[in-house]
Amino acid sequence: MAAEKGSAFLLKVGNGGSPVAYATIAGLRTTQLGINGEAVTITSKDSGGWRELLSGAGVRSVSVSGAGVFTGSAAEARVKANALSGVLDDYRLTFESGETMTGRFLVTRLDYAGDFNGERTYTLSLESSGAVVNA
Repeated sequence: MAAEKGSAFLLKVGNGGSPVAYATIAGLRTTQLGINGEAVTITSKDSGGWRELLSGAGVRSVSVSGAGVFTGSAAEARVKANALSGVLDDYRLTFESGETMTGRFLVTRLDYAGDFNGERTYTLSLESSGAVVNA
């Protein structure tokens, strides 16, 4: 696998249409992705003192976070509206290789900050709901 630029790791939000069209959330400087899997232990007296896990069981989820400079884009406004209303929406992560991860996410946190002599910034956190498709 070749190295990839972090600047090509993009977070996009859907427009609510059918089919969904995605717009890049402008201004992001950092984007982070976490794939989480809950372990289901099936250890018993027959395990010889070693932990055993059940393959394919447990709850899987994807967490996304990002931070950047506020640009006032339509995509940023949609994320803010989603956060205020607490609704799920379609999001897509794209990578330089062309790989994508697409699913429904809830904005679990949206913070804005600004110094008197600096730019307005924001951070956001998303949590998946349902399957996230890797293509």
